[in-house]
Amino acid sequence: MTSTDPAAWIGSGERKADAMDPGHAARIAATLGGPAPAQGDALPPLWQWAFFIGTVGMDGLGTDGHPSRGGFLPPAQDRNRMWAGGRVEFRQPLKAGVPAERVSTVADVKEKSGRTGALLFVTVLHEYHQAGEIVIREEQDIVYRQPSPPKLVGSEPAPRDAQWSDTVDPTPVLLFRYSAVTFNGHRIHYDHPYVTGVEGYPGLVVHGPLIATEMVAAFARAHPKARLTHLSYRGLRPLISPASFQVAGRLTEPGVAQLWAEQDGTLAHQAELRFTE
Repeated sequence: MTSTDPAAWIGSGERKADAMDPGHAARIAATLGGPAPAQGDALPPLWQWAFFIGTVGMDGLGTDGHPSRGGFLPPAQDRNRMWAGGRVEFRQPLKAGVPAERVSTVADVKEKSGRTGALLFVTVLHEYHQAGEIVIREEQDIVYRQPSPPKLVGSEPAPRDAQWSDTVDPTPVLLFRYSAVTFNGHRIHYDHPYVTGVEGYPGLVVHGPLIATEMVAAFARAHPKARLTHLSYRGLRPLISPASFQVAGRLTEPGVAQLWAEQDGTLAHQAELRFTE
């Protein structure tokens, strides 16, 4: 597609097949912790983000390490990309070693003005198919913003009444390995001279998907019998390595949990999780 109107990309899409290699699942487990799923085992929630990966050559990358703008997504040259949040419907878990397909479609594109300049919001619908069924349905919100100083200080304190809380140490090695298992070339997660000298962060930036995965994993450890049904999550500000951060939560009503990630007592990411037991 060659149109310069971002809205013209609504409805464009792609398909990605994946063999769901148990060997790759073992690498994810070695990065995030926990046992490696064997052939036919259910994958933990949100591990789909480490599969269905596009393999763009080095000559197809932008200066930030992301694939060059375009493809099935609208072009947004000279803007920084952020994963702002999304919504996930869990129908069945994906299983290791069982071939699957992800069908992706641009659902919405909007141009807005913010305090940091023009913002391009892109919502992508992903449907994950395995064994003839849609097992996960997901919407991802991606924001392309003009280069500007990052927002690092949150204004909202984290809740003080957590019913469970785990500490995550986002070491440079953890960020590098998560980049590796997700084939994410974005340099803000592993290239210290780039992230500090070009994009203006004080250190390496923790991946938004990694934070969401850790929030849900903390809930699952606290409620091992729960079956997840829906997740809605949103990033409020970046988390910076190597300072530790906490993933915590509380039940707000039967079948509903509030999740959050905090660093230095300030709210950074938040989510609502629905489940049955």
